[in-house]
Amino acid sequence: MFKSISKVGITAILSAFVISGCTYKNEITSTTVDGEVLKEYNKVQTTKQHLEIAEDKQRNVTTQQTLEGTISSLATQMMRNKKMTTNKPVLITSFVRLDSFKKTSEFGRIVSESMIDELSNRGFNIIEFRGQMAVSINDKGEYFITRKTNRLKDKVPNTYVVVGTYSRQFGKVMLNARVIDNVTGKIISSSRSTYNHGLRNDCMLFKDCRPARTINIIKER
Repeated sequence: MFKSISKVGITAILSAFVISGCTYKNEITSTTVDGEVLKEYNKVQTTKQHLEIAEDKQRNVTTQQTLEGTISSLATQMMRNKKMTTNKPVLITSFVRLDSFKKTSEFGRIVSESMIDELSNRGFNIIEFRGQMAVSINDKGEYFITRKTNRLKDKVPNTYVVVGTYSRQFGKVMLNARVIDNVTGKIISSSRSTYNHGLRNDCMLFKDCRPARTINIIKER
């Protein structure tokens, strides 16, 4: 008897939940509901959808496990912006430390050099502004690009300039890049990516590890 009553009670409770849920849904979508309530409800649902999209982007686009994937993510996001025309010359600079815009590293230079490859192969008009006025030759090789300003052209044409920053965090590096119109200063496109390298100490990645501790050996007196 008790079991039968319990089953009936549980069934009644579940039915009440279903009915109340359906009634609530009908009330929300009904034209009889107050307009402000319906408006706020729709705002919440839209916000939830945007958050789901942002989470999906974070998981599948922004966060990468390799440096190559991180660079590809930056370039892909950048080219998806329809405001960026592929006909205008694009100049790419070294990625710099977020806390010091005048300091970079081999890591920052690798990212910028790889961005040249990524954007060039996607059809953008990349220009190499580091080209000398002539090819220089010595016993060790032939050279054309340089960082000596006295060997470079005085001016570059009206271009887009790609700039980027990186910030070292525990187990990861956060990178941000943007395309700037060098005349107006307007940001044409931007992208961001996180390189999850998983290292406890990233000094090997940035080549700034402290020298190994040494012990002096002396003759005992």
